[in-house]
Formats: sequence, structure tokens, C-alpha cells
Amino acid sequence: MTDSGRRGIESSGAGARALRPSDAGTGGVAVTRELVLQLGAAGQGPLFLQIARAIVEDIERGRLRPGERLPSSRKLAIQLGVHRKTVIAAFLELARQGWITSAPASGTYVSSDLPAKLPPFRRRALADRAGFDLPGRPLPAPSSTPRAGLLLLGGVPELGFVPRLELCRAYRRALLGAGARALMDYGDPRGEPRLRRAVVESLTRARGVRASVESVNIVRGSQQGLYLAARALLEPGDCVAIEAYSHPAARGALELSGVELVPVPLDGEGLDVAALEALCAARRIKAVYTTPHHQLPTTVTLTAPRRVRLLELARRRRLLVLEDDYDHEFRYEGRPVLPLSSADRHGVVVYLGTLSKILAPGLRLGFVVSTPDVAERIAAYRAFVDHQGDHAIERAVAELLEDGEIDRHTQRVRRAYRARRDALCEALARHLPGLEFDPPSGGMALWARAPGVDIDAWARRAHAAGVSFQPASHFALGRWPLDFARFGFAACDEAQLADAARRLAQTLPKARSRPAGDRP
Repeated sequence: MTDSGRRGIESSGAGARALRPSDAGTGGVAVTRELVLQLGAAGQGPLFLQIARAIVEDIERGRLRPGERLPSSRKLAIQLGVHRKTVIAAFLELARQGWITSAPASGTYVSSDLPAKLPPFRRRALADRAGFDLPGRPLPAPSSTPRAGLLLLGGVPELGFVPRLELCRAYRRALLGAGARALMDYGDPRGEPRLRRAVVESLTRARGVRASVESVNIVRGSQQGLYLAARALLEPGDCVAIEAYSHPAARGALELSGVELVPVPLDGEGLDVAALEALCAARRIKAVYTTPHHQLPTTVTLTAPRRVRLLELARRRRLLVLEDDYDHEFRYEGRPVLPLSSADRHGVVVYLGTLSKILAPGLRLGFVVSTPDVAERIAAYRAFVDHQGDHAIERAVAELLEDGEIDRHTQRVRRAYRARRDALCEALARHLPGLEFDPPSGGMALWARAPGVDIDAWARRAHAAGVSFQPASHFALGRWPLDFARFGFAACDEAQLADAARRLAQTLPKARSRPAGDRP
């Protein structure tokens, strides 16, 4: 508050008092200079708004009644020690809100339309509880894992690798280049057309997925894509098969659409398709959610015979296959296995992918590939909750895809992650020789068994020692073996991974209370 009104208040001394009828001449207003000074000291906006709020409070207190006349702006300004224009501005604001009315040659009055008795006055403050009845259903279970200094969390990338300079330059060109004005307007809820074209070209070239621009939806991460697909394609009460170990965030996205999740076992070849067939024979299964490239969390790749059998089962039973290919770029031995979607000839697969793992989670960029009619349904639902995403950043990323920058960045990151995978495997073998694991052929984490160890207790002790990893209980749906853990390696360098392995060895419990179960 730096205008002449503030100087007037500060120069008028400490003898402030409430305005009474004798002060105001023709009206009875209880606004005090102390209250205005208190609001000003709290930094609650311009002085005219503080005066307006003070008058509203007096109306709510009942100290000013409907139809009561207020003093003139000139007299009130003198009493408050502010410029008359400040009071006029306060009166105009109160009139705009409907608290007061003015009559030519008559004066200013508290609005007669206000109730004669207002609700009991309470000094304005943030409520600490909702003033309405909350739904009785439980909240979705949180999917996050407590984070310590050393992050061995699968799916967490190295943020230092993000090509920020190239992204900044592309974003600047998107905002200043041709067609920039259109990016500031409402756009296609399926996403920026240029990015959809770039995704189609990349998927066709690198993953064998046949798609068209009309069949692609750009979304804010694959989790939003999964949620939208579930809302658009499934009905509440539908049964959805899901891998027995699966990411709780994916389960939550599905459950929010009201479906029932039914776990399907896993083994060394991935999803047990025979068990899924038996389940479909016993129940009306509408969809299956799967992560066939690197099963999350076990990292197992679904074998070719099972892929063929799964697609045939889906064709025969008209089963929706939600394929989440969350880390396709990270394959360290041989070429990446092509997605189920690349072999889909009957329109049964909805393919979910992400750019967040290769760039940064904070960018929230993913895509959904389906048939054009499915894409239209997903876009219709998306338009109501997040109209179109961020077309400016989408165009910038499209440029990085078009000029090959993301491919070059992917190659650099893949080499670094492979070295980190090898470093973690070597450190775990040295410090924790009883741990059972196979070096993963791809992905950003490894899945290990610790026979006879209470993994949850280990995770808590490791977190206290500054290391975060995910126990099997974080992923298990139902009663499945819990003596497994997932250790990510992408977010830490080699020295940090060696330090983390040492801390893990130091915090390993001596005994466990739960049976180990069989290895999946």
C-alpha cells in the first residue's frame, strides 16, 4: 500500500475510532481505521478493496442493516484519512457485488435486497474441513513409494540427461514461428497434429505399429491415456484381467472407471495366457491389461507363442487388450521385441506409450494408438477433463522427433543406462550374494528374490538409511509371493549404485515372518 491513502492513514495518528452517526452526519457506519490498518499490514490487496471488505464484514455482523444509509464518500474519506477516490472505488466495488445501492441526490444505502438476518459472522479464514458430505467410498490407494536420497525406483529416469537446451529452442520456435497463434487457441483434443504425425512415423519405423494420424491420441502421460481408455471403452462393473504383479498406478486408473480387476498369474514367459483363457471361460472378461515388452515389475518379456495365443484369444472373445509399452526404447541385448499392436489385424489392441521416460516425467507426454473410432471416443472424454493438453510443448517435441534429436538422445541414454544396469548387478552380487536375479535385457530396473527376507521390513530400514526401492507388496494384487524386490538403476550413477548396494547389505533383516512362496 504506497498511495496517498496509506500516507493519509499513517499521518492521522493513533486516535482512530468507529464512525458513529454523529461522525458521519447522515449515516451510521462502523468501519474503523484500525481495521483498515490491520488489513493493510496483512498485505491483503489494494486499499479500496480492504475498505470494501471492512464494510462487508460490518454488514455481516449486523452492525449495518439492509436499507441503512452510508455516509458520503467525502465524509468517509475524511474520517478514514484516505483520498476520496479510494472510497469511491470501494463504493463502486460494493455496488458491483450487490452489497450497496446508490440513488441520485439521495445517497448510498446498504442493499435492501439482502436478507434481514444474515448467517452468523465469522472472520474470513480457510475452512479446515468440507462443509458437505463426502462420498463414503475409500480413496484410491496411493501409488508412490517413499523417497530417500538414493532412488532405486524403477521408472525414474536420470533428469540430468534431458536435452533442455534443444527443448528450449524448439519451444521458442513453436511459440514464435508460423502458426504460433493457433497454438494459443483451443485445438484438437486428440493433440497437436504435428506431434501425432511424428509419432505415427516413429512407431511405423521403429516398432512396426501401423497407425494413422486419426488413430493417435496425445495424452498427458500413459497413465492418463489408460484412464481415458478405460472410461471410454469399459462400463462400471466390467471385469478386467490384469497381471498378478502390476503397477498400482495402472490399477488405480482402471479402478477409478468402476471396473473389477482380476489377477492373472505370471511365470518366466510372462502373462500366463492359459490361465487367462480359463478365466475367460469362467467369467465375462471384457479386457486385459498387460505390459508384454518388459513386464512391470518382473521385467519378463512375453514369449512369441504366448503373444500369438493372446491375440487369438482376444479375437475369438472380442477382448480388449490394453498394451502398455512404457519403456520400449531401453533394450540392451538384441533388438526390442515388437509390440502386440504391430501384429494386431483385428482391432483388439489399444496401445499405450510414453515420451516421459525418454525425456522427463514432468513433461507429461504419452500417446494412445487404436482404431479411429476408438480414438474419437477417447478424445470425446478427454475434451471434458483436459481439453487438449499443451499444444505448444507438443509441437516442440514434434520438432525434436522430426529432426532426429530424440533418436540421438535415446541412443546416449541407452548406453548410460546399460552401464548403470551392469554396475548395479555387479554391486548387488558383491554385497548381497544371497540375492537371486537375472540381469534384465532391457528396462530401467531389475527384479530380485531375497529368500527368507521380510522385504517390507527391509524397504523400511533401507529408506531410513537413505535408499528407496520397491518391495513386491507394492505390486502384488492378491496373495502372491512377496519375497521379491524391484531395484531401479536409471536415476543413480555408478558410484551411487555401489553406495546403495552397500547400504542395502547393511540394512538387510536377519529373518522374515512371511513364507517366501514360489518364484514367478
